[in-house]
Amino acid sequence: MKTVQLQKRAGEEWQFIGKNQRLIEPLVLIFGNRFLLEDSYLYNDIRNLFPDGNLVFGSSCGELIASSVNDEHITITAIEFERSHYEIQRYNIKEANGDSEKAGREAVKKLTQEQLKHIFVISEGSFVNGSDLTKGMQEYAPKALITGGLCGDDARFEKTLASYNEPPKEGEIIVIGFYGDTFEASFSIYGGWIPFGPERLVTKSEGNILYEIDGKPALDLYKTYLGEKAKELPGSALIYPLNVKSKENNQSFVRTILNIDEDKNAMILAGDVPTNSTVQLMMTNMDSIASASETAALRAMEGRISSPQLALLISCIGRKLVLDQRIEEEIEEVRDVIGNETIISGMYSYGEIAPFYGERSCKLHNQTMTITLISE
Repeated sequence: MKTVQLQKRAGEEWQFIGKNQRLIEPLVLIFGNRFLLEDSYLYNDIRNLFPDGNLVFGSSCGELIASSVNDEHITITAIEFERSHYEIQRYNIKEANGDSEKAGREAVKKLTQEQLKHIFVISEGSFVNGSDLTKGMQEYAPKALITGGLCGDDARFEKTLASYNEPPKEGEIIVIGFYGDTFEASFSIYGGWIPFGPERLVTKSEGNILYEIDGKPALDLYKTYLGEKAKELPGSALIYPLNVKSKENNQSFVRTILNIDEDKNAMILAGDVPTNSTVQLMMTNMDSIASASETAALRAMEGRISSPQLALLISCIGRKLVLDQRIEEEIEEVRDVIGNETIISGMYSYGEIAPFYGERSCKLHNQTMTITLISE
């Protein structure tokens, strides 16, 4: 595996991180600020850098590269696979009339299924139901490990962008399939958030829209807990996610609020919160967040045959807001576990995709550090 990494701010020149070398038909992962991705010159600029590259774009809430976290940047990680191969397909959720489960199924369906080992997903994050998306993907490719994340737009929640070999646009779901006898991928997730307060019953919900908790309007109840911070919704909700327990899942999971509907007194979440599940507010601190990243890295290393060459990190914007000036600590914790020789790339997102620890069926998560370790 050969890699090249670059980064740039608006109006500045590209800066190489590490060695600059010629790559043949590389997979080129481009993460960046949404406004910078909308620059009409960007696509041709990157195409000139990698004439035979396969370009995959995703808007983020911050980019992870090497041991740094960038804002207001474009970051590039280009990878040439020498002993394995990959295939990329795209699908726009608008083609499925907003049906996220169908979109996930149709996207994965396009991939060659024979000897498919791993699927890495970069999905639009504004209006997709991440729970349905992962369900559709895993149902069609039950044997493949599926990891990835939902694109972000900082705390604006206006729109997200993604694309494959074209300028970034809305609604895109990009799936990258990996193949090869020597290809190895491992993963883990961990959050570090602590539930507090009473457990409450979800009495009315539809998919990822939460209407009532304990028979009361969900948004009103949530605002009561937030107090003055309710004026800053939906952004303030990022540091008070919901812990969800349901009969459909053996393990509890976390849901972040992506938007609110004042007219219906409802909250729009990144994924499903089933009726009759229980929810509980969560909180955390800087030390817990950083420690959780170390735990995720240790679990991702378990049982590996070879040392990882590439680490794809998808972490949640809520974690970034909590860590603030100490943001790079969670990357440093991962680096200490996986070693200095492993290339790190990734982004802060609106949702993370991976199985629960110890399972194989992918799910949507929020407020976790999700690590995918790759080698060939």
